[in-house]
Amino acid sequence: MNLWQLNIFCKVIELKSFSKAGKEICISQPTISSHIKDLENYFNCRLIDRLGKEAVPTKTGNILFLYAKRMLSLKNEAETAIFEFHGQIKGRLVIGGSTIPGTYILPQYIGSFINNFPDVKISLLIGDTKEIINKIINREIEIGIVGSKSTSKQIDQKKIFKDQICLVVKKNHKWADKKSINLKMLINEPFIIREKGSGTLDSIQKNLFDNNYSLNDLNIIAEMGSTSAVCQGIKQGIGVSILSKIAVSEELKHGSLKAIMVEGINPCRFFYLTSHKNLNKSPLCNKFNDFIISNIKKHT
Repeated sequence: MNLWQLNIFCKVIELKSFSKAGKEICISQPTISSHIKDLENYFNCRLIDRLGKEAVPTKTGNILFLYAKRMLSLKNEAETAIFEFHGQIKGRLVIGGSTIPGTYILPQYIGSFINNFPDVKISLLIGDTKEIINKIINREIEIGIVGSKSTSKQIDQKKIFKDQICLVVKKNHKWADKKSINLKMLINEPFIIREKGSGTLDSIQKNLFDNNYSLNDLNIIAEMGSTSAVCQGIKQGIGVSILSKIAVSEELKHGSLKAIMVEGINPCRFFYLTSHKNLNKSPLCNKFNDFIISNIKKHT
């Protein structure tokens, strides 16, 4: 067993495919299969099953995946520490972002960071808030920006970016010309929600709770797994939703969607710079962490 084999194994699990892993690493699929077979012979058990077109880890494979990610992360930390000791900022960093910061905020800062440090490679994983926090707890990523507070004692968070949520309707909706509505009006309107684990959904739930309502009081007509899907649902007249203003800024600018305030709902929310409380960050992660904080302060 070696780190190269573990890297290949992790790529297959992450991409759920031998062929996709081969394309990303630039080696043939038979070579990928050979390395996986060598690992299975080493542990004397099956690590990956093929279910239809997908490659999925066995229970043993899941255990190996968690340790392999930690080992590869430690390798990256060691390289970064050595490079930094010699005055170089170099290495690979994996970061996470929930849907809004991952799509609309982090890419610009990643671009600026790489422009300053061209020998750095950054991988950005996007998922809902719950997914990103779990990846940090499981040491798959060192740092992320998410849209709600975590209750985990293993997680450290800092408010880093302010956002607003608002009710979003299609341009010819009956409320399109209103500046605000009351919460009672919203309760009966067909409503589209994000999936469980979304920071936006957490904000909606908290606001409803503060007004003695719950999600069950809404007329939920659909649940969708991304902000872009919710936007399309709104445009198609499926229902209305409460979304981040950052996420719908282009639609609001061009008039295809309209934003309305809801009386009783606090429009302010925050995104949180999130890391593991009990783990030391790698030198490269600390550099990126400081870069994000200093540059966001310049623009807020």
